[in-house]
Amino acid sequence: MDHAAVVRAYYSALDEHDYSALSDLLAPTFVHDRPDRTLDGREAFVSFMRDERPNKQTSHELDEVYENGDRSELVVRGRLLDADDERLFDFVDVHRFEDGVVGTLRTYARKE
Repeated sequence: MDHAAVVRAYYSALDEHDYSALSDLLAPTFVHDRPDRTLDGREAFVSFMRDERPNKQTSHELDEVYENGDRSELVVRGRLLDADDERLFDFVDVHRFEDGVVGTLRTYARKE
């Protein structure tokens, strides 16, 4: 699977609550660095998304997926929507890959 497909599958797994598929897309040493916290390790991240995130009834609307020249990094610009399709915030995610899966993810978010 190419990196753009991995990234699209990542958001789909989150939105569909498919935590097994989500886990398969992440390196064991995966780290998610976001404005409110850092989640260190694939299992910690999947557990947070499955059991602890404040709002699970969300979807990701992707506007752009940007690849760098060596394809080791993808940048995604989009919006997180609630169950009523209202925008919660805009985001930019920087996905860095290790052996075909996401190794690190840095999220930048902005509310209006």
